[in-house]
Amino acid sequence: MRRGIYQPLLLNEDRYFDPDPSVRFVARTLYEETRELPLICPHGHVDPALLADNSPFPEPTALLIIPDHYIFRMLYSRGVPLESLGIPARDETPVESDPRKIWQTFAEHYYLFRGTPTGAWLDHELHDLFDVTVKLDGGSADYVYDQIAERLAQPEFRPRALFDRFNIEVLATTDKASDRLDAHRSIRDGDWNGRVIPTFRPDAVFRIASADWRAELDLLSDSHGKPIADFPSLIAAIEERRRYFKSFGAAATDHAVVEPYTARLAPNDAQEIFRRALNGDATPADQTRFEAHMLIEMARMSVDDGLVMQIHPGAHRDHNHVVAERFGPDKGADIPVATEYTRNLSALLNAYGNDPRLTLVVFTLDESAYSRELAPLAGHYPAMRLGPPWWFHDSIEGMTRYRHQVTETAGVYNTAGFNDDTRAFCSIPARHDLSRRVDANYLAGLVARHIIDIEDARALARAMAYELARDTYRLASPPEAKTFHAPATMGSR
Repeated sequence: MRRGIYQPLLLNEDRYFDPDPSVRFVARTLYEETRELPLICPHGHVDPALLADNSPFPEPTALLIIPDHYIFRMLYSRGVPLESLGIPARDETPVESDPRKIWQTFAEHYYLFRGTPTGAWLDHELHDLFDVTVKLDGGSADYVYDQIAERLAQPEFRPRALFDRFNIEVLATTDKASDRLDAHRSIRDGDWNGRVIPTFRPDAVFRIASADWRAELDLLSDSHGKPIADFPSLIAAIEERRRYFKSFGAAATDHAVVEPYTARLAPNDAQEIFRRALNGDATPADQTRFEAHMLIEMARMSVDDGLVMQIHPGAHRDHNHVVAERFGPDKGADIPVATEYTRNLSALLNAYGNDPRLTLVVFTLDESAYSRELAPLAGHYPAMRLGPPWWFHDSIEGMTRYRHQVTETAGVYNTAGFNDDTRAFCSIPARHDLSRRVDANYLAGLVARHIIDIEDARALARAMAYELARDTYRLASPPEAKTFHAPATMGSR
């Protein structure tokens, strides 16, 4: 590996802090007190098989570019074909397979990430994890590639070693309701003590007008071990699967919807809609009513079993039909839509929002809803917490706007702390570090204006960085191991 003359990659220790010396000094103090706290990762999309297998990471391109839509969506927006980045096509037409060519293309366009959160995360990851000390560009591409590849070949860069190095206290994955959790079983039954837990996501079996719905229902029935022939048997299957997930340490459920509409159906109506779905006759209107009812059912079940309920509304999935048809879902074209919460959540919150046994974490992609609706709702209902900025504003400025928009109405302790919400395992510490710096800076501004004193700021900084996520998701200590007796037909595939 030869090093040429490249621009240095320097990360200032005071990055993201206010230039005002009085604010910057307090921000630095608060950050230094939180930077080494363990990472609580209560919501994300890391594949548990990564940690179950503990195989070496692939070369840099397969690790950092191909799986990360934050990266390739930006390049695509500037005219770089997804084929040239090695993104697999559904129709199996050829795409670039030479990882160095893909990396070169990425490096030549790395300037596009200047000033973006993705750029901040990547620079932190390159510098602090892979010891890269030169800026990535077209000229340094091969040098940086070789350095990362060299690190990935070392035992201390295996997934479990990095999990421990990152100081992750607990990491939650996101798993379909029908998932048999084989990777989680392998982790639980092995000799590694990393805490990796599943999250129950039943969205696919609620979308009754989807072309894939019947296949998803059959998978759920297979995992449940019993036929699902009517609405009561669906409810029984979901309740059983929730218990199964809890036996592996699950702390939460997760529900992605376009709008957070909730409304209770009469038992006969629910059964009739489900019957139409079984016959292949469900309409989009049926699905809207069914999903609205099932969100209330999920809240009821959470009251009973203690799983924290998460709602992720407001994403128009796969907006670019051409890309979705060619490359499949989740290719960077999920776009925010304006979202209403006050009326949509009324039925659920009036049913269970006053019950201390429910914790409902609500996220949004619609920043305008924070101060107008979400902060007032969370500032009133005991069950509700505000999830941190998500997707299109999980950035330096977006995180700051979030604090300004919600704190005066909801306070800090009605928020759910930070979660990284990522598939990119190696970026987890960079995301948490950015959040801790931004929150330290926000609190330092309150101290400078004498809204809070330094001791209050210290307590709040620790809460924002660690305690709120731990306590919201009830992750204070690992539950004792439990044995779950699965239906006789359940088994590993």
